[in-house]
Amino acid sequence: MLLGVDVGGTFTDAVLAVGDRLITAKAPTTPSDQSEGVLAAIEAALQRAGAQAEEISDFAHGMTVATNALLQSQGARTAFVATEGFTDIVALGRQDRPELYRLCAARPPPLTPDEGRFGAPERMTPDGPLRELDPDAAARLARAIADYGAEAIAVCLLHAYRHPEHELALAEAIARELGGPDRIHVSLSHQVVGTFREFERAATTEVDAALSPLLAGYLRRLIERCDEAGVPEPAIMQSNGGLIDLESAAGHAAWTVLSGPAGGAAGAAFVARAAGTPDALCFDMGGTSCDVCVVHDGAVQEQSAGTIAQRPLALPMVAVHTVGAGGGSIAWRDGGGALRVGPRSAGAEPGPACYGRGGTEPTVTDANLVLRRLAADAPLAGGVQLDIGASQRAIEALAAELELEPERCAEGIVRVANAEMVRALRVVTVQRGIDPRRYALLAFGGAGGLHAAAIADELGITRVVCPRASGVLAAVGLVVSPRRRDVQRSVLLAGSALTAPAIAELVTELGDEARSQLGAPEDAELGVVYELRYRGQAFELAVPGEPDAEPDDLRAAFEDLHEERYGYRDREQELELVTVRVSATLPGGEVSLHDETVGEPERGSREARLGGEAVTLQVLRGSPPPGTELAGPAVLELPESTLLVPEGWSGEVDEHGTTQLRRG
Repeated sequence: MLLGVDVGGTFTDAVLAVGDRLITAKAPTTPSDQSEGVLAAIEAALQRAGAQAEEISDFAHGMTVATNALLQSQGARTAFVATEGFTDIVALGRQDRPELYRLCAARPPPLTPDEGRFGAPERMTPDGPLRELDPDAAARLARAIADYGAEAIAVCLLHAYRHPEHELALAEAIARELGGPDRIHVSLSHQVVGTFREFERAATTEVDAALSPLLAGYLRRLIERCDEAGVPEPAIMQSNGGLIDLESAAGHAAWTVLSGPAGGAAGAAFVARAAGTPDALCFDMGGTSCDVCVVHDGAVQEQSAGTIAQRPLALPMVAVHTVGAGGGSIAWRDGGGALRVGPRSAGAEPGPACYGRGGTEPTVTDANLVLRRLAADAPLAGGVQLDIGASQRAIEALAAELELEPERCAEGIVRVANAEMVRALRVVTVQRGIDPRRYALLAFGGAGGLHAAAIADELGITRVVCPRASGVLAAVGLVVSPRRRDVQRSVLLAGSALTAPAIAELVTELGDEARSQLGAPEDAELGVVYELRYRGQAFELAVPGEPDAEPDDLRAAFEDLHEERYGYRDREQELELVTVRVSATLPGGEVSLHDETVGEPERGSREARLGGEAVTLQVLRGSPPPGTELAGPAVLELPESTLLVPEGWSGEVDEHGTTQLRRG
């Protein structure tokens, strides 16, 4: 059996792949200690499967520990070490404004205060040492860090991406003075990042050092609970969409900041390929947030770096954009009297008002329940019984503030939430030169299907895809994701130095290192990305290529992409190879989307409000078999999610249990 467990803001999802079956389960997320919710979800899945923990062969885990800590600027007490004269790089940044027209807008402060930054008496150039690091000076620096009381140390010295000798020597001095990794965590920039651009490298290393002790503590608790339950040690999802061993994840928390969204993206790509829609806009609406990304030719788009919580991370990651618009997002009246939704969320505790756990503020879920798009007489996945009376009281209180009728207020909440999600989808499509009308909208997450058709209408999309396991698709993505290690290095080769033998030598060296770190020297498949630019440009474009790529082939691929992106190519300009990134991967689990509980769904009807009017919804409850047809207005109540089919939309269930809708 293969097990995948994804921790969301409201629910923790588990999927067991047993032969050609998928067994799914949900449990409320436990924010104080996420490992409790993880084990509860596993136990629920095992109970549904009638299996024992000892039968699980592989366990893949995606979580939000590092994400939440970064969003809240929490972390261990961290010391930052840079070359003397450069210790304030994490505070100075790029010296640009976070928002061009808001002069008062500020970036988040560094994770290390002024007194926690230390200068190393050394200087490295791109060609080698200019000022050697004296061992005695390194020892004095280590003692000063010890006096500061650091719990973690980030080391980012000049040009360490090419010459890491001084970072390694400093790490040895710290180990002698303060103890090894069991005593204090040390992040070295050449190991965490491995590329140039000093500020981004420094900021990423600082994040890695600050978050790693927190993540390691969580993973220790998880291992203890897994050992007690007989569950194997988990592999951890990285931001790049690949799994990594637990020890490596605990030592490099920055690699896992997008762990949760990456699992959803992997699951979406898996379903998109199976559904025959390899080009899809993926829309994951959970309880706390909404994550969107693009799947093109069956693969999730990646980026070589990104920004999370206004902090740059110079690491490969899935190109996911997140907004605070989930089922638990709270609706409120702003100072100008306008209706707003999110980003604050009711989360898992207390949750929306309808959960009956003490929540009193109106949320998107409450609005859908008041509009009867959700069933009041059927529990949500995870055994949550809905209280429509509590939802009505919460909506009425906000409606009174806005001087609206309660139902008009509920409709407004849904429309505002939809607008936020449409804006997010435009960020990953229109703003990147992608026409959303050429794509299908793949909706998942517990709340995604309720809003999919309305969002598709807004974007001019005529096809909506909703998988049967949409409420737990991130956990499915964990099961099918490959194991992966990335190694990257800035090389800055141009002119006569950019030759096929030089490229082959670099790829071989990085590939051997990636395979070694993965623990599969021969079996792992290698993927190579070359980051190229015209000499003199400030930024580069990532071009996938073969390990034995020729410079002419790289130039042709780069110029095609450059013309597509910027509208021109310059055949006379010199080409520069900036960074080489090699990925070693081992394939993930092979699973089927089959569901043994498939049968003729229960049918009924209920009154609801759509488009400002009262309508009669045809209700299908359960997992319908392939060939089942739907025509709006209707609602399909799947085991972990709900799909709303407005008037004008219709479709059927395909052989994989995925519902495919078309407009018109």
